[in-house]
Amino acid sequence: MKNENIAGKLARIFIDHPLTLVLAVFILLVGYMALNLTPREENPQIKVAGGAVIVAMPGVNAQEIQKVIIEPLERKIRAIKGVENIYSTAKESVGIVQVQYFVGQDKADADLKLYDQIMRNMDYMPQGAMQPIIKTMDIDTDIPVATIAFYAKDDTLSQTELYKKISKLTHELNKIDNVAVVDLKGEKKEQYNVEVDLGKLSGYHLSLGQIMESIQGLSFELPDTKGETKTNEIVMFGIQSAIESAEDLKNIIVASYMQSAIYLKDIATVTKSYDIQNKKTALIYADELDAMEQITVTISKLKGANTVVINNKIFEYLDSIKDELSKQNIGYIITRDDGYTANHAVNELVFHLLISIVIIAILLVFTLGFKEALIVSLTVPMILALTLFIGFLLGETINRITLFALLLSLGLLVDAAIIVIENIHRHLHDDDSKNKTIKQIAIEATNEIGNPTNIATLAIVMTFIPMFFVGGMMGQFMHPLPVFVPIALLMSLFVAYIFTPYLVQKLLKKES
Repeated sequence: MKNENIAGKLARIFIDHPLTLVLAVFILLVGYMALNLTPREENPQIKVAGGAVIVAMPGVNAQEIQKVIIEPLERKIRAIKGVENIYSTAKESVGIVQVQYFVGQDKADADLKLYDQIMRNMDYMPQGAMQPIIKTMDIDTDIPVATIAFYAKDDTLSQTELYKKISKLTHELNKIDNVAVVDLKGEKKEQYNVEVDLGKLSGYHLSLGQIMESIQGLSFELPDTKGETKTNEIVMFGIQSAIESAEDLKNIIVASYMQSAIYLKDIATVTKSYDIQNKKTALIYADELDAMEQITVTISKLKGANTVVINNKIFEYLDSIKDELSKQNIGYIITRDDGYTANHAVNELVFHLLISIVIIAILLVFTLGFKEALIVSLTVPMILALTLFIGFLLGETINRITLFALLLSLGLLVDAAIIVIENIHRHLHDDDSKNKTIKQIAIEATNEIGNPTNIATLAIVMTFIPMFFVGGMMGQFMHPLPVFVPIALLMSLFVAYIFTPYLVQKLLKKES
């Protein structure tokens, strides 16, 4: 045939090719593989870069910190390309400058620029300022994908003991593959609490500073001392820690008054308990609806890792030690499971995707015929399989926006197959096709609509191209749309040109 376009050439090559069926099966297999291997998450990951510069300057008030620390730092940081906002805080003895970059900035480059800018301008730091601490932000590991609330089942287990046991548990959770950060919220750490009676303090003419100095002088553990004698014998001796119990702390002499020793127990109540200065409390309501103090373990994943797989491993491990925790009077409740949410969202949308395909098939039965509708319906899974596989190769994830893009393009991606099958159907009933075989009709009909179908599809693809240039949070969030919709539309052309003529020759018959 003269003047064959890409549609006609593909139809001619594959309509009788022995490997066409093998190619169809291969496409469906790689699509199934991509559906299972592509990381799943509830929402697309957004590139957000930022950090904080913390500079301590002991003994300096907030107003002075603002002048000598905050303002010079802000001027230097504003010279960094890509910085969107700067937020500063001046406190007693410390200044904090937070940096926010434009959404989409490369995190590694942004962190390096911030560090380089601070280090290059160290000579501008005032005398007495300490080495700056540069703390970068990592949204990939800062947002947890799973949270578990642990609580004591009865009063026999204190909050400090619960913290010790759960703290050990976090080390095991951190060993799970692709787990990035495991953190604790609402923990109660063990400590000695000294509650000073201010009335007694003034009665003995003492200050809080004196009390602090007395306690700090004994609050550390002295190391063992080792020595070697002339006879080559090693002598080792050690001094016990000055504070081993609340009684030791109570019997510290803090001062003398009227030739009598003043002990810490004379002016303060000393207890071994939790950090009472920590005013944050986390509560959980169990089945009985009684509020209980709890410790929440937050777990975040590495970028690009599959949330579903990670969370399954986490909860499988917790199930394996459930009996052991119960013996220790520790219960737990899963309060966040992004793996379940992502998997449920993906499975729900895949189910609705299948329903949409069935609805399209039913509509085509009434407009084209049963066999014609079957041919079009068979091409849809192959188009979606190729789209998911290419997305997998590009490093995309399956999330609600990805599947929304596939649902959006579903009505468009059957257009090419419908146009091809409709044109073949018309040619089959044309008087000019009486002496032609189904193979000739299928190739000619596909070639006839090739160029206009290509142009129409490319025109639709071009409408999604501007979405690549949308900036900010919305551009990052909607990124899967301009990726998956054009891919799905382009794949629909190749599938329609390759498999529609092949299926027509296998399933349709030319009427006499």
